[in-house]
Amino acid sequence: MTTLKFAERLRDLVAEVDVLLSDIWGVVHNGLVAFDDACEALQNFRGQGGTVILITNAPRPADSVQRQLRKLHVADETYDAIVSSGDLARNFVAAHPGQKMFWVGPERDSSIYRGLEAGLVPLEQADYIVCTGLFDDETESAENYRPMLLKARERKLTLVCANPDIVVERGDRLIYCAGAIAELYRELGGEVIFYGKPHRPIYERALRLAAERRGGEVPLKRVLAIGDSVRTDLAGAHGFGIDCLFVTRGIHSEEFEGLDQLEPASIRELFGHPPRALMRELRW
Repeated sequence: MTTLKFAERLRDLVAEVDVLLSDIWGVVHNGLVAFDDACEALQNFRGQGGTVILITNAPRPADSVQRQLRKLHVADETYDAIVSSGDLARNFVAAHPGQKMFWVGPERDSSIYRGLEAGLVPLEQADYIVCTGLFDDETESAENYRPMLLKARERKLTLVCANPDIVVERGDRLIYCAGAIAELYRELGGEVIFYGKPHRPIYERALRLAAERRGGEVPLKRVLAIGDSVRTDLAGAHGFGIDCLFVTRGIHSEEFEGLDQLEPASIRELFGHPPRALMRELRW
């Protein structure tokens, strides 16, 4: 294993890349503002004939994610398609018509079941749980849900996690996500189905969309993932067999502050499996 240095420009890394699978939150925006340099980098890659698929653990359908991107002034020309964990979780709900669902999450995520045959009921009457997040992610943590999860485990309910992220940036703060609740439920002995990174289905869906747009299957060696999470972006890319460009401005920013390069021991400690390159923030 060799020393890992920071790359300055995306253009120096994509000479043999046809498809970028880019994370959104932490790479393209921080939940409050878009990163203009990152958007420009993805647009320039597309301008050279590349394909950009945004892959996100947002617990909402792709069209809902697109509306949020537009509100943040991320142009549609920045990407070719969006694949969300919310879409994959909706597929689970659609595949279980007639079963009753207990939903855990904020009202803004109600699109997870909208238009589907899903009866919302209290926990005591549910056939399964869908978790899109915390009811109040400004003040709560997963521990607030321990009593509820213990009751769910007693009933042997499956929990469908529509966002495997543990935390995400919101401005300059980190807030808890559905993955924090799902991991606690798994620790308590409950059954969890995860949709989104680092699990394979979201990558399979993204590459199918890329193949449709490029007119044929894309070799994995010509695909580069971009993300800011070791647990989801880097682990997911490695597990799927594709390289990853790791952006350090996101949830791990404090761990990389003041570093110009990483020695082998630090690489193993921080990553396990190293990314192809590091970049402080995505720029062309």
